[in-house]
Amino acid sequence: MSTVADKLARKSSSKTSAKQVRLRLVYVDFWSAVKLSFLAAVAVAIVTVVSLVMIYLVVSTTGLIAEVDELLASFTDGGFVLAQFLGLPQVLAFAAVVGILNLVVVTVLGAVMAGIYNLAVKVTGGLLVGFTSN
Repeated sequence: MSTVADKLARKSSSKTSAKQVRLRLVYVDFWSAVKLSFLAAVAVAIVTVVSLVMIYLVVSTTGLIAEVDELLASFTDGGFVLAQFLGLPQVLAFAAVVGILNLVVVTVLGAVMAGIYNLAVKVTGGLLVGFTSN
C-alpha cells in the first residue's frame, strides 16, 4: 500500500528540468501605478503620524520640553514659552499636515515614474526579466 507521503516523496525525487523564460516589461499601467503608490503613501503617512506622536510623548515624558523652556526663559526673560507652541494638539495637527502632504507627493511621484517608464520604453525597448520554474 502506498500512502500520499510516499507518492509525494517519489514525485519530489524525480528530476524536473527548470524551464527558463525571458520576458520584456514594456508597459506599466498608469492607474495601477497610481493606486499602488497611493497605498504605499497611506502606509507611510500612518507611520509618520504615529512616529511623531510617539516622539512627542517620549520627549514630553522625559521632561525635555520643560528643560528647554527653562533655558529659553534665561535668554528671553520668560517672554517665550515653548510649551505653549508644542502641545499634543499642535503635534497631531503638524503630523496630519505632513502625512497629507506626503500622501499627495508620493502618489504624484508614482504616477510620474510610471509615465517616465512608459516613455523610456519607447527608446530602450523595455526591461528584460528572466524567470525560472522550480
